[in-house]
Amino acid sequence: MPVTEILTDRENLTMTVIADLAAPIERVWSVYSDPVQLERFWGPPGWPATFTSWDHQVGGRATYTMRGPRGEASSGYWEFLAIEQPHRFEVLDGFSDEHGTPNADLPAMRMEFTFTSTPEGTRMHNTSYFPSLEALEQIVEMGAIEGTRLAMSQIDAVLQDLREYAQGKGTRVELLDDTHVRITRLVDGPRELVWRAHTEPELIRKWMLGPDGWEMTECVVGNAPGESYRNSWAPVGDTEGEPFGFEGETLLVEAPRRSVTTERMQGMPAPETLNDLNLYEEDGATLITVLIEYPDKDTRDMILGTGMADGMEESFARLEREVLAG
Repeated sequence: MPVTEILTDRENLTMTVIADLAAPIERVWSVYSDPVQLERFWGPPGWPATFTSWDHQVGGRATYTMRGPRGEASSGYWEFLAIEQPHRFEVLDGFSDEHGTPNADLPAMRMEFTFTSTPEGTRMHNTSYFPSLEALEQIVEMGAIEGTRLAMSQIDAVLQDLREYAQGKGTRVELLDDTHVRITRLVDGPRELVWRAHTEPELIRKWMLGPDGWEMTECVVGNAPGESYRNSWAPVGDTEGEPFGFEGETLLVEAPRRSVTTERMQGMPAPETLNDLNLYEEDGATLITVLIEYPDKDTRDMILGTGMADGMEESFARLEREVLAG
């Protein structure tokens, strides 16, 4: 995690985020001054941001919307107050509707970013100045501290070249907190084809087969919100095991980059997880990110203990071999 500290000062009405970033100051500046890169980490996992406008000059404004896994929306704006490349910028940060109209019921605050070169890269200070103690407490109660920490956990993937960050590292599992797990895997192929491989039955059957000795016996897709899906597997020949499957509902679709579904074992009402699939392409490779939300820590540990990550790695390797290399 790049975040070193998050400090709240009730006397001076500030919240300060301190992060040590493994990149030179010019590279750090570039990700904070480019909305395409910024939106990859500005929203916390499960709430990715989309910048809908960007006028990067003093007096200019930027607007963005973070969309939750069930389609919830939280929007905001920046008004640029100062820009001193590559060391500092300052904005008025506030809440808004999706059109950028300020929300007077929620506090706006002055937010200052400063970047300082270090032997290891760059140290960032991000200080928010609140108009009152009530405003500070309101933002903290809304989950700003944990949300910021989780959002910043995504910045390493943005600062590095995507292949440098993930190629050859297989399927990686990160425990974000007691109920959230992030799984990442870089595959060599374009996002459009990776999306099709997750949404078209004839392609799904080529790679989502589970371990050797198993076959996919059922593949029903749900590619629109409100639709159901169902996938089933069974052992072949002398392979030991009992048939099983997963089913759920599709909650959100933003083709070809994001799909959110529920998931549960067939025939069982619980436990149910929330699976948030995101695809990002760079230089012909696609980073697959699956954010899984579990109902509790015990369920998380039980499911991870089944060897789920190993099974996913076998499937992703097959995806590259059987679909993307064709």
